[in-house]
Amino acid sequence: MNNPPWPKGKKLVHLDLKGAPPRVEYLHKLIELFSQLGADGLLVEYEDMFPYEGDLKLLQATQHPAYSREEVLSMQEFAKSKGLEVIPLVQTFGHMEFVLKHGSLSSLRETASCIGTLTPHREEGLQLLMEMMKQVVELHPGVKTLHIGADEVYLLGEGEESKLWLSSPERTVEQLFLSHVTKVAGAVKAKWPNISIIMWDDMMREMSPETLKASGLVGLVQPMLWDYTPNLDVEKTVSLLEKYCSAGLSDVWAASSFKGSTCVHTCVPSTQRHLENHERWLQVAASVSAAVHLQGIALTGWQRYDHLSVLCELMPTALPSLAACLQTLILGQFSAEAQRHVTERLGIPSVEVEDIGRTSADDSLFPGRRLAELTVELNALLNSDDIRFFDNNMYVRGWFSPFHRQRKMVTSLITRQIHSQASTYLATIQEKVEALKEEMVRLYPDSTAEEWIEEHVSPVVAPLQRIMEDFSACVTETQP
Repeated sequence: MNNPPWPKGKKLVHLDLKGAPPRVEYLHKLIELFSQLGADGLLVEYEDMFPYEGDLKLLQATQHPAYSREEVLSMQEFAKSKGLEVIPLVQTFGHMEFVLKHGSLSSLRETASCIGTLTPHREEGLQLLMEMMKQVVELHPGVKTLHIGADEVYLLGEGEESKLWLSSPERTVEQLFLSHVTKVAGAVKAKWPNISIIMWDDMMREMSPETLKASGLVGLVQPMLWDYTPNLDVEKTVSLLEKYCSAGLSDVWAASSFKGSTCVHTCVPSTQRHLENHERWLQVAASVSAAVHLQGIALTGWQRYDHLSVLCELMPTALPSLAACLQTLILGQFSAEAQRHVTERLGIPSVEVEDIGRTSADDSLFPGRRLAELTVELNALLNSDDIRFFDNNMYVRGWFSPFHRQRKMVTSLITRQIHSQASTYLATIQEKVEALKEEMVRLYPDSTAEEWIEEHVSPVVAPLQRIMEDFSACVTETQP
C-alpha cells in the first residue's frame, strides 16, 4: 500500500543505554549515521549510564563506568552539530529497577517484591525523582523536551499504602496512576516552564476521555503511543489517538521499533518485521483527523526489555533495519528507491543483516559492520541443529547416553568419533567467539562482550564440553 510520507514532525532514534552502552567514539559515529539516514533527534534513555552525583551516585553502573559529564556534553554538542535534538528520558514511575534495586531505596517500592514500580505515596519519592531530573536537565543545557517514562507500572495498587488509599469510596487505580504522573509533570512544569513533557501512553489506554480530562494532565504532557508489532491494529490505534485528542491531549507522539521488540533474547533482527511495523504507522498517520497533532515518531531500539533482562540485538546488527525504516517513513513506503538508497548508503547487498555476507570493506559506510557480520555468523553456527542438538543425535543417544557414561560402558570406536566431532565444533565456535570478542570490545565495554558470550555461547557449548569431560573420564576408566 502506498502511503503519504510521515507528516511534519520529529523522527527520533531511541538510544537505550541500559545495556551495551557504546564507547564514546562509536557513539559519535552512530549519531553521524543517524543524521545521514534522515533522523532529526535522539531519545536518550541513560538509566545507570548517567553520571549522577551526590546522594544519587549509587545509581551509576558498576559493571562498567557511566559516561562522564564531559562525555554527555560532548555527545549533545556532536548531535547538535549534526542537526539532531537530544531528548532525555527519565523513568518516574514504572521501570525504576536501576533505582529501587538498591537497598537504601527499597522502602520506595510499591511492593517489596516488585523493584520496578515506585510507590506514589511518599514525598521522598517525588523528591528523588525531582533530583534525578534536575541533574539530567542541568547537564542538557537548552533542553526543550523531557520524557518522563511512566510505562508498565506493574502491581500499582498492590502496596499497603495504595490499598489504604483505594479503600476510600470511588477511588480507582486509574486515578492513583494519574495523580502521580500529574504531580510529577506539574512539578517539572513549575521548575522548568518552557520544557515540553512526553510520557508513554500504555497505562492510559483503557481510561475514558472524562477520566483523562479530570486528571489535570491536559496541557502538561504529550502522550507517546507505542506499538512495535508488525500487525499493528491501524483502526484501533487511530481510535486511541482520537480519544486522547477528545480528552484535550491533542499533541501526541508515535513510537515504532527498529530492534529490541521481537523476543527478549533475539540477537539478529528481521528488517522485514520492523518495516511492516512502520508501514502500519504510516497508515495510522494518514488516517487520523487534522485535530490530532502528531509531534513526531520515536524509532525505538531497545537494548534490554528492562534493567534486569538479557541483552537484545546490538546496534550494529540493527543498522540496516533502522536505515530501511527511516527511508520508509521519508518516502511513505519501502520502494525500490528506498531499498537502493539503503543498500548504497551502507554498502550492503541486502537490507536483511543475515544476508549481507562477509566482506573486506571497511566500516566507514556502516560503522560496526564487522561486528554485525561476526554476530550473524556465530548466531547461525550456534543455532545450527548439528550443534544445538548434538547430545541428541543418533550416535550420542545410541552409544554415549547418560546410562553409558555413568557405567563407563562405551564403545571406543564410536565414542572417539563423537569426541572428534565435539572437539571440532568447540574449536570452530571458540575461533569465532575470539574474533567477535575482539571486535565487540572495540565498540562496547568489556562487560558487554562478557555478558553476550555468557548468554548466547555458554549455554550452547556446555553440553559439548560435558561430553568431552565424560569421554575423558570413560577413556581413563576403560584403559587396561
